Amino acid sequence: MSVSTKPPLSPNSPPDSGKTPLGQQWLGPVALLGPAGLWLVVLLVLPTLVIFEISLVPDIVPGMKVIPSGLDNYLLAFDPLYIKVIFRSLFFALGTTALCLLLGFPVAYWIAILAPSRWRNLLLMGFVLPLWTSSLLRAYAWVTILRPTGVLNTVLGSIGLPGLELIDRPSAVLIGMSYDFLPYMVLILYSSLEKLDRQLLEASADLGATPLETFWKITVPQTAPGIAAGSLLVFISSLGDFVDPELLGGTSSGTVARLIYNQFLGQSPNWGFGSALSTILILVVSVSIALLLKYGDRDTQP
Repeated sequence: MSVSTKPPLSPNSPPDSGKTPLGQQWLGPVALLGPAGLWLVVLLVLPTLVIFEISLVPDIVPGMKVIPSGLDNYLLAFDPLYIKVIFRSLFFALGTTALCLLLGFPVAYWIAILAPSRWRNLLLMGFVLPLWTSSLLRAYAWVTILRPTGVLNTVLGSIGLPGLELIDRPSAVLIGMSYDFLPYMVLILYSSLEKLDRQLLEASADLGATPLETFWKITVPQTAPGIAAGSLLVFISSLGDFVDPELLGGTSSGTVARLIYNQFLGQSPNWGFGSALSTILILVVSVSIALLLKYGDRDTQP
């Protein structure tokens, strides 16, 4: 017969609930997340607040009257001249996203599903290698390829075909931006396709579905989060791209990034308007990320 050695509770002793005090529960997470959180506050939150504060400061627009209120900096963004620049930026971003998705999905599918497993890491490395070089160098490489006396027209002329006028045109911007951001799309799609349930593909084929039906009803729903994540990453990156439109598109391909640059470092700076444009761009990116987090990670099993 065992005898309990636990001392009896005194009438004034609090009951032992077995729960950790609230302070101790938060001590571990705060210690782990505190340094990174402080880093984000100092280098992300505070600069964003400073930009927003500057955007509310009245300023003078060259050739126009004094802006009486900082809110007019935001209204100025809806001027037809600047609306045209914003839509051009959206066109480049959406066009680049569509091209990267159309080109990247077959490549990622082949690497993840059809390629021998021993070659997959090497093939992925081939897509990562261009990212090790500067985006400026990659843009200048495309200038060398696409200019009238460049590599592309030299090859076309050698086989009797007429040359192409691509440089300083929107098509050159789309080519350069698609080349820059295609590796991101391929890597994200590969990660999603690698988790694809192969048994569902086999079951679809056994039940008589065509490859196209299997693709739309099995592959696409299961990889929808990866498609959304890759498209959003490419869209955000291309929306703020400065180098490719500047070097490949010429003066007729100005984007929001170039417009913001002119407001801070141009000949007639307007920091209030430039900060307002930056704030609008930050809001667009933040809303896109919020929508992805809310709708892009849902269960997409067929």
